[in-house]
Amino acid sequence: MATTHARAERAHLAQALTEAGPDAPTLCEGWTTRDLAAHVVVRERRVDAAGGIVVKALAPRLARVQAEFAARPWTELLRMVAEGPSRRSLFGLAPVDEAANVVEFFVHCEDVRRAKPGWEPRPVSPELTEVLWKRAAGMARLSGRRAPAGLVLRRPDGQTAVAHKGAPVVTVTGEPGELVMFMSGRQGHAVVEMDGDEQAVTAVRSAKFGL
Repeated sequence: MATTHARAERAHLAQALTEAGPDAPTLCEGWTTRDLAAHVVVRERRVDAAGGIVVKALAPRLARVQAEFAARPWTELLRMVAEGPSRRSLFGLAPVDEAANVVEFFVHCEDVRRAKPGWEPRPVSPELTEVLWKRAAGMARLSGRRAPAGLVLRRPDGQTAVAHKGAPVVTVTGEPGELVMFMSGRQGHAVVEMDGDEQAVTAVRSAKFGL
């Protein structure tokens, strides 16, 4: 079976977690690498609890189940992250895995990598770059509604995606992977350039993007 982008990013995430160890910080506020690994496992393997990611009423159950997984041995958590769900799971279907996990694993891998001093963006293949650009454009339309000003995403080659119509306009320029990080709420850890009204730039930089 050909390796999909989601499977490749899963491997990168598993490797980043392995290298960091169970108690390293991440860009996810309040989460160590152990917490992040537990989140990934619960999201894929415990649909009954994962709904708490988006439904506030289910959040207490999610927190309880995630804590139970976080308490497992680190090597077991790493194995579950690397292996993923069973083929009986919806996430075990290759098309679903590709649609749901490319950005999820790319961002979480960077959540681990970029929490350490001296990080640099890792190389991204041209094929993955195009996938991430399509996802960034989609995220722009969804998350961009929260922008406090007009917001445009721009690649270095000039391609653009409108995240939010309005004035003044802030233009965020960067490689697609960096734009994905930006629209995921990691503005302070995305390698981008921001152009526009100074106050609008400051507001966009601190806006609540992502889930």
